[in-house]
Amino acid sequence: MWFTSDNAGPAAPEVMAALVAANAGHAPSYGADPAMERVRARLREIFEAPEAAVHLVATGTAANALALACLCPPWATIFCHREAHVESDECGAPEFYTGGAKLTLVPGEHGRMTPEALAQAVAATGQVGVHNVQRGAVSLTNITEAGAVYAPGQVRALADIARAHGLPVHMDGARFANAVAALGCAPADLTWRAGVDALSFGGTKNGLPGAEAVILFDPAKSWEFELRRKRGGHLFSKHRYLSAQMEAYLEGDLWLDLAARANRAAKRLADGLRTLPGAALLHPVDGNMLFAALPREAHRHARAAGAQYYLWPFGQSLEGPGHEPVSARLVCDWSTTEADVDALLAAFADGLGAQGPVAVASG
Repeated sequence: MWFTSDNAGPAAPEVMAALVAANAGHAPSYGADPAMERVRARLREIFEAPEAAVHLVATGTAANALALACLCPPWATIFCHREAHVESDECGAPEFYTGGAKLTLVPGEHGRMTPEALAQAVAATGQVGVHNVQRGAVSLTNITEAGAVYAPGQVRALADIARAHGLPVHMDGARFANAVAALGCAPADLTWRAGVDALSFGGTKNGLPGAEAVILFDPAKSWEFELRRKRGGHLFSKHRYLSAQMEAYLEGDLWLDLAARANRAAKRLADGLRTLPGAALLHPVDGNMLFAALPREAHRHARAAGAQYYLWPFGQSLEGPGHEPVSARLVCDWSTTEADVDALLAAFADGLGAQGPVAVASG
């Protein structure tokens, strides 16, 4: 019963097999491998963007920070949600790689910026010329850190505000596959058609050992990205191992299949939690991640049964009255089974004194 993070999940067998196959013989280094050409062509096809620049890195932090560095100068600010990953979980990497750009935090429920809040934040920035930090870029996280999706129209509403002020738009898509699987839309509709200039296309949270793509819909930024990647220490010499992961991920739309599995597991978990007395879902469950409050005694029973997940926010204690609500984050990955979900629900139910396992329909 492992629900800490999709980062904790295993790599997909198809990807591991591709890595083994890529290990045979020799191949050109630093991204000149034939597999990288195929990856580039396939991502351009998926996103219906024949001119897009595509580059690979090994981590989401590198993807976000290097992409933002190409969009925002050091004297400007990046507008992002106050709970965005670039703000809360990247140890200042965006500020470091941009050479000192600031982050301006924008509010909104469920991890989504509202157009009104973004417009207000942009309008309040750079009003005294050279004495102020300038307007730089907008960064959206899809799926958000609260587990909610931005639909294409919501992305467009924010991108229109950015465009009105000449600002480029970045999308942190660490869980982009889960968003597309949930919405059933074309990837292009959620990115460049909605006004996104650069996408961090995640793989590590969705079945890859360690590979992320940066897709620059403005190819004029490609050379700058390559230079920043090299200078920042993120250009792999044995690049074929990144390419092999990404090629297998894209083959037959495996990326969408893996995300759909994770989303289904999260829906099953959410449906089960709704039947438990005293349980409450705190945000929409749009993808593979959910937040719930349960009485402390339910958490104690689940932990005793071997369940692994985070109390969220950190710092909460399982010591105290059993009836008091304690919130948690529960994340499913592609390998999460119905049995895993049902075991966790049963453990929660046992802690709540419910009669037997919670019945959840398969699907």
